[in-house]
Amino acid sequence: MNLTNARRMGACGVLVLALAAAGCSPSTEGKPAANGKASITFWGWAPGYADAVKAFNASHPDTEVTYQAVQPGAKGGYQKMLNAVKAGNAPCLAQVGYETLPSFAAQGALENVAEHAAASKDDFQEAAWKSVTLGDQVFGAPVDTGPMALFYNKKVFDSLKLQPPATWAEYRTAAERIHASDPDRYISSPYLNYDYAGLAWQTDATWFGVQGDSWKVSMASAENRKVADYWQGLADDKLISGAPMYDQAWYTGLGNGNIATVVGAVWQAGVIKGGAKDGAGQWAVAPMPQWDASAPRVGNAGGSATAVLKGCGDTRAAWEFAHWLSTDPGTYGALVDKAALYPAAKKLLDLPQLRRSDPYFGGQNIYPVFADAAPKVGTEWTWGPLMTKTAADLDDGLGKAWSGTSTIGAALRTAQDQTLAEMRKQGLRTAE
Repeated sequence: MNLTNARRMGACGVLVLALAAAGCSPSTEGKPAANGKASITFWGWAPGYADAVKAFNASHPDTEVTYQAVQPGAKGGYQKMLNAVKAGNAPCLAQVGYETLPSFAAQGALENVAEHAAASKDDFQEAAWKSVTLGDQVFGAPVDTGPMALFYNKKVFDSLKLQPPATWAEYRTAAERIHASDPDRYISSPYLNYDYAGLAWQTDATWFGVQGDSWKVSMASAENRKVADYWQGLADDKLISGAPMYDQAWYTGLGNGNIATVVGAVWQAGVIKGGAKDGAGQWAVAPMPQWDASAPRVGNAGGSATAVLKGCGDTRAAWEFAHWLSTDPGTYGALVDKAALYPAAKKLLDLPQLRRSDPYFGGQNIYPVFADAAPKVGTEWTWGPLMTKTAADLDDGLGKAWSGTSTIGAALRTAQDQTLAEMRKQGLRTAE
């Protein structure tokens, strides 16, 4: 669904139901110090953020940012942030994934900084900017994006005289050839939660939207069934490995060639390089396979913002740092090296760090593939207000589907039903 400004304003109304009930206490964070110097705190976990804060403080004498490392969001960081907001002692700034921002907004945990931020809209890629806004409200600065591509084992493909598939039909053919060459060899492994969401995103098969003043959940739509049926077909024909992503068996399969592709975001390059060292020199990157080669589209998986939390006493200083972190070339170049982040800011897409060849990928400079992909990411995608629960329910169903005891379609229907039930339980309006 293409959310117009008016419909995005409807989304604001949907969230306001929860904002009024959030009961957040005022915070003293961000109040000017006695010497007039702005002082704010930033919670995050990305490698390189501590050094970025030091660089900011050295170049901005009127503002001092204190960085505090917390557990990654899904491992406790998000709950810590929400608890701090409710207690009135939250930091001004926090690293929050795009998929989680609507949940924070629904719980009244974000500060609208549009008065400082709105003029910076054109600094960022459209899909990234929409991920931090709702109507005319802006909740933080986009940091990175996750445009997707095809990571593939070139050694395996070359041995079978296969080219990287340009379409999903060709991907299916490659899957059959790869498995026929060795019963222990598969084209891919199961995808869960936000990795799977990126596959749906490519087709504009939205999961959430707004209808009037209500949330609309469409995870079981016909567009979603198209993606689900495709991957279900691969699973039914035993063309997908049983090794879960990020499990040691997955890394082993990537390293020895038994898992020949990963359809993933740009940051997967760092994951693959770090966990599958035996595959060095064998891997390469190609564009994401297409449903319609004449109208290329790309999914997105991941990406985060520097969000301004509710109660921040100096939103001007908070936005100044957030924007600087996302747009300063020297600082962001270090984040590319340390955290494999891919910039949301348009002007940073030609950083020197994004022009280097990589020995792991056979000397290929992989970033031009993602630079070409980034403008093809659909801008219609909207995350729901309860993504932690939605993702957990979806993973439960997807796990059963990949193991052969259910289907991906059923996983999507069940996650949709459970999400709607929880929305209604929490007083959020839902469209029938």
